Amino acid sequence: MTLTDRIDALLPQTQCTRCGYLACRPYAEAIVRGDADIDQCPPGGDDGIAALATLLGRAPKPLNPIFGEERPPLVARIVEDDCIGCTICIQACPVDAIVGAGKRMHTIIEAECTGCELCIAPCPVDCIELIATASIPLRRAEVLRRATLARSRYEARNSRLDSERSLRETKRASRIEPIATDSGSRPVVKPPAHEQQSTNSAASPISMHGSPISREAVLAAVARGKARRKNTGSESQHPSKP
Repeated sequence: MTLTDRIDALLPQTQCTRCGYLACRPYAEAIVRGDADIDQCPPGGDDGIAALATLLGRAPKPLNPIFGEERPPLVARIVEDDCIGCTICIQACPVDAIVGAGKRMHTIIEAECTGCELCIAPCPVDCIELIATASIPLRRAEVLRRATLARSRYEARNSRLDSERSLRETKRASRIEPIATDSGSRPVVKPPAHEQQSTNSAASPISMHGSPISREAVLAAVARGKARRKNTGSESQHPSKP
């Protein structure tokens, strides 16, 4: 096991990017290179920093507040009435903890959610909220237990994305055929099968449980999201007195 592997094994695997790197593994690699310090992981907290310090033979230090603060465990929840089925949150989730289909309501598998918050900002209607599942940060043993599951889901997601990317490239390559010309041959791209059909035939929507979300429902959800963000901004600028 390399030093990078040993450091990565001590990280919480939330893949939250708060450390300044795209995932836990790149952060571990940066520590080995000397480009990052051991005090940049809020989900790992002081106990995580102490574990890294012991491994590397360094003195423990407090969490650098620039990168955030240690908090109780969080899970994301979708306000289902406001979800417009845009699938942006699904693309943002590093552990595939969000399920749903285009223009249908999504939901979050709370047992798989790492609380990374990466789905919050991209949501166009601000319909995702964070809920604390405990009042204090997790014990170190529980952090590592959850990290094992989160790492496996993160790796499975990356493997799925690689397979989908390879399949797209294969399909794209199969649509390119050489055709003879006076000056030799050149590639030509065949249109997809659905484009070769008669333009008079309309593609039918995928059959799913429930009806597609209407335009009116989307506009209403967008309006509620804007209002919620506006109210949140007002509260942060003018906090209420106790």
